[in-house]
Amino acid sequence: QVQLVESGGGLVQPGGSLRLSCAASGTIFSRMLMGWYRQAPGKQRELVATIGSGGSTNYADSVKGRFTISRDNAKNTVYLQMNSLKPEDTAVYYCNGNWSLLGRETDYWGQGTQVTVSS
Repeated sequence: QVQLVESGGGLVQPGGSLRLSCAASGTIFSRMLMGWYRQAPGKQRELVATIGSGGSTNYADSVKGRFTISRDNAKNTVYLQMNSLKPEDTAVYYCNGNWSLLGRETDYWGQGTQVTVSS
């Protein structure tokens, strides 16, 4: 079992920056595909960014060039650096861990952290 705990959300002005962190328990973190998702009020949860066990990254078009996902396997932690924040980035941000073994996939989710971009 893997537990994910996010931190780092808050209120920031447009153009500002925040860094989210997600700490994972367990021993399989380094082999997991990690990602950040977000859900704004009245909208579906959407992918923000993912990072593979080897460090390959993928971003939603809406955040490319502004957000950076990274991981520290020694600390069992994944980060999301968010720069040039816009009001439309306001959402609850969720950390996700995807574990695949012998064709069976398991998804783990954090509890979410609120990010509000407003002046």
